[in-house]
Amino acid sequence: MKRSYRGVIYMSFVLLLHIVFTQQVVNAFFYEQYGKVLVFAGLNVLMFPVALWIYRRERNVRDEGEG
Repeated sequence: MKRSYRGVIYMSFVLLLHIVFTQQVVNAFFYEQYGKVLVFAGLNVLMFPVALWIYRRERNVRDEGEG
């Protein structure tokens, strides 16, 4: 179950983007900029399938190499 550095870096980058988008949603909501809230919330939701795709791709690469 050893992971590649590339997968860890990609997942870390996705986590960073989740944090940034969530912070932007909170800030835009506080200043009542609801258009920005919808944009950043939508980007946050779209990042989840990207993270899932990266995880599955890295998992499958490691499993194929071992067998």
